[in-house]
Amino acid sequence: MKNHLWIFFICFICVLPGFSNSAVAADTLTKSVALPTQSLTGSANDQKTFFLDLPSDVVAASIKTGTLKYTGSNSVVSLAVENGKIKITLNGVKQTKIIENVQGYRASYGVDYDTRPGNSIWRYSDGVRWQVNKYNIDRNVNDYSIVRGSGSSIPYDLPQTPGVVTRSDVLMDYIKWYNGSAYDVIDNNDIIQSTIRLNNFYPPSDTTVNIKNNQFIISYTAPGSHNYQPEDVPDSVAVGPLVVGRRYVLPFTYHFFADAKVTTYNYSGSVSFEYGLPDDVTLNGTVAVLKPNPNPAKFEDKNVDVQLSLRGELLKYTDSANIQEWVLYAQEQGKVSTLQIKKEFSKTLNTNKTFDFTIPASAVTSDNFQQKYDLRVLIRFKNPITTKNGQISSLEQPLSATVELYKNTPTVSFTTVTPPPTPKGKPPVAMLIVPPVVKAGEDFVASGGGSYDPDGEITGYFFEAPGANVSGISDPTKSTTKFWYPESKLGNNTIGLTVVDDDMMTGNAGGFVQVIKPVPEASLEVSGTKKQNRKVTIINTSKSPTHYPLVDSKTKMTITAVSGGSNADIKYSGSLDGVTQKDVLFKKPGTYKATIYVENTLGYSATSELTFEIVPDEPPTIYFFVPTQVYRDPTDGNKVKISIDDMSFSPDNDFIDQRTWEYRYDSDNDGSFDDESWVIFSNDNEHRLTLTVYEVGRYEIRHTAYEGFGQPTIDAFITSADRQYADSSSMPSTERIITVKNRAPEGDWAW
Repeated sequence: MKNHLWIFFICFICVLPGFSNSAVAADTLTKSVALPTQSLTGSANDQKTFFLDLPSDVVAASIKTGTLKYTGSNSVVSLAVENGKIKITLNGVKQTKIIENVQGYRASYGVDYDTRPGNSIWRYSDGVRWQVNKYNIDRNVNDYSIVRGSGSSIPYDLPQTPGVVTRSDVLMDYIKWYNGSAYDVIDNNDIIQSTIRLNNFYPPSDTTVNIKNNQFIISYTAPGSHNYQPEDVPDSVAVGPLVVGRRYVLPFTYHFFADAKVTTYNYSGSVSFEYGLPDDVTLNGTVAVLKPNPNPAKFEDKNVDVQLSLRGELLKYTDSANIQEWVLYAQEQGKVSTLQIKKEFSKTLNTNKTFDFTIPASAVTSDNFQQKYDLRVLIRFKNPITTKNGQISSLEQPLSATVELYKNTPTVSFTTVTPPPTPKGKPPVAMLIVPPVVKAGEDFVASGGGSYDPDGEITGYFFEAPGANVSGISDPTKSTTKFWYPESKLGNNTIGLTVVDDDMMTGNAGGFVQVIKPVPEASLEVSGTKKQNRKVTIINTSKSPTHYPLVDSKTKMTITAVSGGSNADIKYSGSLDGVTQKDVLFKKPGTYKATIYVENTLGYSATSELTFEIVPDEPPTIYFFVPTQVYRDPTDGNKVKISIDDMSFSPDNDFIDQRTWEYRYDSDNDGSFDDESWVIFSNDNEHRLTLTVYEVGRYEIRHTAYEGFGQPTIDAFITSADRQYADSSSMPSTERIITVKNRAPEGDWAW
């Protein structure tokens, strides 16, 4: 058993003869799936369940169910992931509206009603006279007339006889109403009876058709161009060889149009969620200095061979068939003429190439000569693949290596380990991974995890980082240690790694980290509803190296108008200095700009700006439904009760919290309302109400709607004048005017 107590008294620092970085992205992404926008009629649709397909690059198991969120105007009953899909049950947003020109068919969509009215016309036994049976409109009875036939010899044919009248009921049995398709059925109870009218009504040519008392009244000339069918003549009318019976038939089809006042249940919105991407494809690049060995190496006044091993490896990826090629690059830093490119076309998940260079003895002009090399690994895919950064067609990783030749003492420090009296076996190989550039005060990790022992195992990792501080707790048995450099170490710094194996043999690796100024990163975020007169929050998202944090009291924020509004339209409480976030309200829409200045404990500063749009607060859209014509009810004191349904809404997700209803009456019946006064009949925010009037004539309705804010605001900066409103003046006058009539007496014309 070897004694390793000496391990705990050694400092740790990172060095980079070569290093490895990974092309990796964030652990989670956010996506959303839109619901189909639907407006469904009937109470059966007051609640609906949707199964939403996931995006093609998302698997159900990767969704973080706690982040599922519905955005829209519906209320959520349940939301979950089920059987590989998003299952969401919503309550519909109830709304009453008028659907114009719904179609009425007989039992099934597209099936017209058909009727075959006609007249019986008979020739008497004398072969001369014809009895024309027809409907008498004036007397509302079936009647007939006798006409003399025409021809040069008996029997005479039927002469052209005008004024032949027949009738047929306007049938509506088995009627079923549709809104443009067989799948959009309108309930019979929703049909506004006064709007029912014929559609696709194509009576035969050479006819005149009127509708009276729910009957078609058809007048035509017989025979004209009309067809007939033979029929028997009653014996009581005529018998004999010259007797002829004809049935003239006038077939035609029709269906109906009407307007419907329906209750709809609207569905829309989207579901957003966070998901952890599958373990991302990662390109690991590693460069090792094979020659000289060790590195740094003592200069012996002769040319020095340099051999760099550049390795690329795809991790968390198995589809080797999708690999198009590997491309590896190496050159002396700043010398394009030394560039070497090597390719690998085999479909393999890793590749390794060596690059040979020579440092001429004449180039070594200093006691510690350093030759830097730039290297790069690139892999191309035949088909794009999905990573946490989105779809990519290639991955590449830049790397660097440094070879040092020293005449007296190397610049890299290594931990001194007492070798065993009788060394045996092979020494371990040290490999170090550190970032090439870090900010002073920023934590970083030095890793020796790539080190290995050809004939045993590594038992200790000892880092030497002159001038660096250990962040947290270091453990020599672990292959990583976290460090940070103070500002005093700006510039190039060396890091050394010594690894010790179970034979007490050692291996070294050295390299360099460039420490740059700890300048903070200034940034802003704008959250909230970016709309006029709503609360908008400006958030300071700036950051600074951990050990040189931002000084809040030095933070300065400004908000200015760019276009549309003015600085006077920007409202907030208190000061913009020394805040991490500020709630702001903008009185006018337009383009605005926020800037921020931040400073850390060392006095390093940064600024940033962000331009954003404030959209207008839209007024409500006004629409209501009233019948265009109504009748006084003699059984109720000649009153008229006019039903009004308001379908006004806010186009930008606010809500209507006050409704005022007025009417005016054309009292002098001159066709103009300009000389009439408005009378308020409701101020109670009613969206369904009844207006009772008594006089025959024309009435005009006016509706004014006032909005409440549907998003948070800052009450201190809001007045009643900021509430949006609109009235019904934009509606066509024909939709605002009601004509009140007396009901005409009704008669029964059935026979």
